[in-house]
Amino acid sequence: GAVPEPCPQAPLAVLSKVELRVSCKHLLDRDTLNKSDPCVLLLMQSQGQWMEVDRSEVIKSNLNPVFAKIFTVDYYFEEVQKLRFEVYDSHGHAGVGTHDDDFLGGMECTVGQVSLGTPARGPPPWCPLPDPGLSQIVAQKRVTKPLFLKYGKFAGKSTITIISEEISGNNGYVELAFRAKKLDDKDLFSKSDPFLEIYRIDDDRSEQLVYRTEVVKNNLSPVWEPFKVSLNSLCSCEEKRKLRGVVWDYDSRGKHDFIGEFFTTFEEMQKAMGENKVQWDCMNPKYKIKKRNYKNSGVVVLLDLKIHRVYSFLDYIMGGCQIHFTVAIDFTASNGDPRNSCSLHYINPYQPNEYLKALVAVGEICQDYDSDKKFSALGFGARIPPKYEVSHDFAINFNPDNDECEGKPSSSRVGSMTRMSLLIPHTPSGIQGVVESYQSCLPKIQLYGPTNVAPIITKVARVAADEERTKEASQYFILLILTDGVVTDMADTREAIVRASYLPMSIIIVGVGNADFTDMQILDGDDGVLRSPKGEPVLRDIVQFVPFREFKNVSGAA
Repeated sequence: GAVPEPCPQAPLAVLSKVELRVSCKHLLDRDTLNKSDPCVLLLMQSQGQWMEVDRSEVIKSNLNPVFAKIFTVDYYFEEVQKLRFEVYDSHGHAGVGTHDDDFLGGMECTVGQVSLGTPARGPPPWCPLPDPGLSQIVAQKRVTKPLFLKYGKFAGKSTITIISEEISGNNGYVELAFRAKKLDDKDLFSKSDPFLEIYRIDDDRSEQLVYRTEVVKNNLSPVWEPFKVSLNSLCSCEEKRKLRGVVWDYDSRGKHDFIGEFFTTFEEMQKAMGENKVQWDCMNPKYKIKKRNYKNSGVVVLLDLKIHRVYSFLDYIMGGCQIHFTVAIDFTASNGDPRNSCSLHYINPYQPNEYLKALVAVGEICQDYDSDKKFSALGFGARIPPKYEVSHDFAINFNPDNDECEGKPSSSRVGSMTRMSLLIPHTPSGIQGVVESYQSCLPKIQLYGPTNVAPIITKVARVAADEERTKEASQYFILLILTDGVVTDMADTREAIVRASYLPMSIIIVGVGNADFTDMQILDGDDGVLRSPKGEPVLRDIVQFVPFREFKNVSGAA
């Protein structure tokens, strides 16, 4: 008999997410007049290539920076993941360079329990020593390592410290809006340039920087931009955990002047919800001791606080939500002429094409969660009747008022439809309606382009948003996108996914054929947190990409 194809290893489940905080000490000074302006790049190895996952903010003129940026990575069990931290001296508008003259040092970690404490294979020349795996970093919670330049040379006394924290459950984030009033003036010829830092005080009394606001120039009563932080980052999801706020007067040379501090808890902050406000005296302990009539160095006011709970897919299902399932099919010309046997859309009278196989294989799993077994089915990238204009979100049953596809009763399904049922003998009733609409639609349209995915995501997200506004949240929306490759509107698609991550919605992308699916892997976010073009991260990881060529080998449905 035929030798069965080897099954690829099933993807490993995420054990948890890990937050990484980075600080450095004794960095090399690359600037002539001022000190270096450091920035940290986080890279992850994927398929043998180093890919930049994220980067920190630039801290001006500072050789001992504590970065406000929190890196979030998925922590997989028994999988070798490799991380690399690189520190560069930034040059203003030119951004972060990658030239040797800008390189302040690097450190590489081998990630995963099976490689615990072992060196990465083929380490870069600037990282000659074995470095800890992420599992060891997580266990120790705080790891300090030397930074290396090229060819194993130490970067002077430079060190990098990684503080890690496992996120046991992502149950929400908080939006905060602060201002201050009548702050002390630290400048001689102008007013102070204040910024605010919020620190979380851990059980060991160490402080973790949670957020650093922007600088408001020349203003003793600044209003800072509202910002969002996860409850885990802010207070480890413990309302009574102590927090410390510090107000500084910004100095371009990095020697910021201390204005004052205050202490609070998230429990106390919540009094600012609604029309209420909470305020604290901004105190300078030295002035309190020295000055007899000292009252404060200003007042910090929490203008508004909004709590946003984040629910997982399992939360929605266990809460009684019904699943609404939508299929989106790629009808762009890159799939090939459906009349040609090489086309991914070729209707073979004797066997289903790749799109049909993918549709049935994935749909069979999802239909178990769909209560009415009626699936919405959309197409994109084709010219459609009657005017044959390009559409990126048309109903494949050509009924714009009701895009749900119902299979015909078995008694009426004869002739060609019976043939397809024989080809796919286990077609679920819900999927059968989509199969029939797909076959009926294909001869009536012209495959065209471009491959714009954002309109489909936005359309489903709009329905999910309307559902959420009812406050009942009785439905969870799953969008299955079947496509053959490269996305044309990548920026708009990233933006649409970030917006959708706030809604009861998930997206499954199945890559059909053997094209380059790099774009899809970026949207999946497994190599780092997906961000909008403006840098806003997704609230939840809602995208899962699967190349069908791998899925069909492990799926009994195929």
